[in-house]
Amino acid sequence: MLTKIKTAIEKIAYLSEKENKPIKIISHFDTDGITSAAIFAQALKRWKKTFSLQIVKSIDEELIKSLPENNVTVFLDLGSGSLDYLKEKKSSIFILDHHEIVQNIPKNVFMINPIIENNEPLSSAAICYLFAKSLSQKNKDLANLAIMGMVGDVLDQNISKTYDEILKDNETIVKRGLLVYPSTRPIDKALEYSSYPYIPGVTGSFKGVIELLREANIQKSNGSYRSLHELTEKEMSNLITAIMLRSIGKTEPSNLIGNIYLVKFHNKLEDARELSALINACSRMDHPEISLGFCLGNKILKAEAEKIYIKYKQHLIAALKHIQEEAEKISGKNYTIINAKEKIKDTIIGTVASIISRSPLYAEGSIIVALAYNQDKIKVSARITGKEGHNVREILSRAIIPIGGEVGGHPKAAGCLIEKTKEAQFLQELKKVLDIELVKV
Repeated sequence: MLTKIKTAIEKIAYLSEKENKPIKIISHFDTDGITSAAIFAQALKRWKKTFSLQIVKSIDEELIKSLPENNVTVFLDLGSGSLDYLKEKKSSIFILDHHEIVQNIPKNVFMINPIIENNEPLSSAAICYLFAKSLSQKNKDLANLAIMGMVGDVLDQNISKTYDEILKDNETIVKRGLLVYPSTRPIDKALEYSSYPYIPGVTGSFKGVIELLREANIQKSNGSYRSLHELTEKEMSNLITAIMLRSIGKTEPSNLIGNIYLVKFHNKLEDARELSALINACSRMDHPEISLGFCLGNKILKAEAEKIYIKYKQHLIAALKHIQEEAEKISGKNYTIINAKEKIKDTIIGTVASIISRSPLYAEGSIIVALAYNQDKIKVSARITGKEGHNVREILSRAIIPIGGEVGGHPKAAGCLIEKTKEAQFLQELKKVLDIELVKV
């Protein structure tokens, strides 16, 4: 893959210098996409390239048709599922992505994707970091962004050779512990707003948090609770046991314990998982420009991002309560369809589906599909619970064949957009596919 990256650098240099073509970057609006954009933008700036940058929720035929033909267009963390549209363009197109490729790669597209190379799983931010590092060793200071992208795409528990090198480039501190973040903030606040792991009776409940800490025999110190990484080994063990008792028979200890990554960011030691969530929050609350500015080191936007993050967590807690108490649900054998309609923002429905899929409320291998309105469309997000199960991307693809549309994502996490007028038809088709598919097990 490094050879392809070097070839891409040579091609971009030729097109921008010899043919004087402007560079346009289009990146996805989630954590991996934002960190990818920040890495790539910093690398191009230091390379003294002129470029424009656009952050999008998704790409469709209309957006692709609107792109200028004389540009060098670079897609980050998206594009692999839109190759049939891109082949109609006359411009030079580069894709740095890690999603599944289900269409033939056209001649005008230069693809850098670890799936093609049979490489280890990498987020797009990691690919962009390798691009930046190939340009100059001075870009090693961007490794912290690659680590945030890694955590954002849940690739952080089985560290590959490439990620091991990235962690060393950043001098990241790696510790084993309870996967409640931020590990650098008071444990009571971290538990109350914990979405991963989702703890029944504790997440979103101050009273539940206090009861849990009392059971774990964790006391306040100087009037406040310590942070997670300050707990003693005994306290950590007590806390994990207390959480396990609330999830008995439904959560394995391995799902609660893992690597905690402490990175230097804005001259402060931070939990990479928390930073990843903050970046994601800004985009999900319709402010991707703030999360991008935060990643690029803007201190004013850092304060703005933190305010948005607080609101985002409140939205998530409200969304989880709505699903638990009011949302329309369709349940079958090992699947649950949650139709939140207009009650949950379409930009956070995927996050909500992920949280639910990680909770102890559903058996291993269950499929969670969540829907939320987006003006005249519906955002659909599908997740698989646990580590093994059906390919939700294929299931969604089969469900939308009769109504039209494209599905993006991975075997364990996928999504699509459908017309609101086709809601009933989609639900009927989806239920039919799920009933047929899951009865095979």
